Amino acid sequence: MKLISQIFFLFLLTISNCYSSENINFNEWKKNFKKVALANNISEKTFDTAMQNARFLPKVIEYDRFQPEFYEDTKTYIGKRTSTKKLKKGVDFYKNNSTLINLVEKNFGVEKELLLSLMGIETNFGTYVGKMDIISSLATLSYDKRRSEFFSNELLTLLRLIDDNQIDYKTLYGSWAGAFGFFQFMPSTIKNYAFDYNKDDFIDLKNSEDAYASAANYLNKIGWKKNDLCFKKIELDENIPIKFLNVSARKLHSKKKIKSFKKYIKNYSELNIKNENQRIAIITPDKDIIPDAQTLNPAYIVFENYEIILKWNRSLRFALAVCTLKDKFKNEI
Repeated sequence: MKLISQIFFLFLLTISNCYSSENINFNEWKKNFKKVALANNISEKTFDTAMQNARFLPKVIEYDRFQPEFYEDTKTYIGKRTSTKKLKKGVDFYKNNSTLINLVEKNFGVEKELLLSLMGIETNFGTYVGKMDIISSLATLSYDKRRSEFFSNELLTLLRLIDDNQIDYKTLYGSWAGAFGFFQFMPSTIKNYAFDYNKDDFIDLKNSEDAYASAANYLNKIGWKKNDLCFKKIELDENIPIKFLNVSARKLHSKKKIKSFKKYIKNYSELNIKNENQRIAIITPDKDIIPDAQTLNPAYIVFENYEIILKWNRSLRFALAVCTLKDKFKNEI
């Protein structure tokens, strides 16, 4: 027992020393990042004010390395995010905000079911927007080597928004990855697509009016096509060449007209495809992620709208969940 206690103490000491070392290196990184920020026309006053309490957050690194998209199989992932409870909460939210949601759908050409689905999956209809210090989260991920360039640019964008008085840095609490508001916008998305819909001289993405209109504006601008297909589940023939299968969301390859894949889809007649000339890709999202996953099951054909959701979040399972919940809302509202 004494030996175990000693080992545990040494473990804690090692972790403590590791974090102390990280904090020293992080402080050096912050000094260097200030030079980068000033060179990118961020005022020194804004940097010093916004970054004064920025700190290294070990939890953020843990979350980054252990995202649900990396370990949950498709059935589990989708099931958790499209439950009956989630559906009911979304219907209730719609009833309480139907005037706004219907108007946004009309003005931006984006289905209310899609907006409800995204808000439901991202923040459970605004009830969980995250409690992490976004500036510290972005700084931690910028300091980290895995995706440093991406998060450095996001942090610079956020500092510029603060510098331009578009965002109050004191309100910046959200996800571990630096996303903010009811629809979890990253800073670059805020800069490019968010706007003051209710004209109160402030972009508030934790307000349904600004948040809904900004989300619809984003989807509209990146090419969402109202009422077009998103995906269909398929049963693949074992003879399909592996080269046609997509297992990564980075960039879908081997896109062809649906009729070109017809001979490889066993349940093709059940899909009710009206236009066989549409270009689609085939995804098998569990392969290469889930240990011992079957190569051909589950499998889906995905359309242009599916790829639009991938621009929102580069995850095969996320896009499937969003479109699944969207379809469920169609039968309820």
